[in-house]
Amino acid sequence: MRSIASRMSVMSGEGALSVFARAKELEAQGRSIIHLELGEPDFHPGQSVIDSASRALAEGKDRYCNVIGVPALRQELSAYLARTRSINVSPDNIVLAPGCKIALFLAMMALLEPGDEVLYPDPGFPGYPSITLGLGAVPVPFELSARNQFQPDIEEIAAKITPRTRMLLTNSPGNPTGTVYTDEVQRALAELAVKHDLWVLSDEIYARIIYGGEYLSMLRYPGMAERTLIIDGFSKSFAMTGWRLGYTVAPPEVVPALALMSVNTYTCVAEFTQYAAIDALRDREGNTPRMVAEFSRRREQFVRDLNRIPGFCCASPEGAFYAWVEISGTGLSAEELCRILLEEAGVACIPGAAFGPFGKDFIRFSFASSATTLQEAVERIAKASAAWQGTVAVR
Repeated sequence: MRSIASRMSVMSGEGALSVFARAKELEAQGRSIIHLELGEPDFHPGQSVIDSASRALAEGKDRYCNVIGVPALRQELSAYLARTRSINVSPDNIVLAPGCKIALFLAMMALLEPGDEVLYPDPGFPGYPSITLGLGAVPVPFELSARNQFQPDIEEIAAKITPRTRMLLTNSPGNPTGTVYTDEVQRALAELAVKHDLWVLSDEIYARIIYGGEYLSMLRYPGMAERTLIIDGFSKSFAMTGWRLGYTVAPPEVVPALALMSVNTYTCVAEFTQYAAIDALRDREGNTPRMVAEFSRRREQFVRDLNRIPGFCCASPEGAFYAWVEISGTGLSAEELCRILLEEAGVACIPGAAFGPFGKDFIRFSFASSATTLQEAVERIAKASAAWQGTVAVR
């Protein structure tokens, strides 16, 4: 009898997308839903980016192109990374992809053997353990806990390294916690990677969305150039989610493998979007700093208001655009709380266990919506909190 490949049974979807699907069902029934479940900026690319895409199409840039990306974009990315992260990357070490997920997937596929162990943050992006399992490797979580300000615990990670450990996944700023890893933590992670000869996948998709200080890429630390792959893209920092444009920065010996994967999957990234991305990187209109400044204002308002909800406790995120709210004080499970908020209050958010078992006492809101929308969401949540106020724990 025909069957689906067994690898599919160990992979998982994303909680945000399942909540989004239910929210859309309620909207189809005429319900008013505030969407705070998806990590999608409510901004759009600047007009110059749109104009660049139109111009590229008008010039006939809609053909097959270089497998790893048009040279002009890879050159611009090299300059962009030097300017914004103080790292020197050759254009030859950059491989374009139709989104960060496929870049992550193909990088892991190129580097992992069945049975290899992969250290990854929990709570974290659901794709990390799912892709690992789908490739026949073994996901090994390390906890990001409130008691450690959601920073990786170096001693815990060191204790979990075995002879089968092959890869360390890092994500700073992180989804869902908004944590920016400290210099001390990243330096210690780099030392572990060198000591144990590990590949490091540094997910830096939120690198431009930080609320103070200088961003430190994993590639800046000693011994990391030959073992680090950066995964990044245009969805978050440039509000280009639907453009599906990501990239990998890889050591020279890995690039041919990624190119081969590209040939066997998507062939090449759409040519005209790559030319528009050049304009996005140059950002002559200052769209990214303006967007981040607005996110910062929303963060202050939203976190303050959430902490007024009975049973809620939310630390201010250092990066990204998520509020990671500890809800054990409500006396309800995160799943039940999210159900109440969606079905009764019309506010869509994600239970923390969708990001891993260590997130079970949390829920995640995206504050990539207008200040007015966030204020209305808090008002709805406050009204719905009557459902659990009688069980709120004293703090």
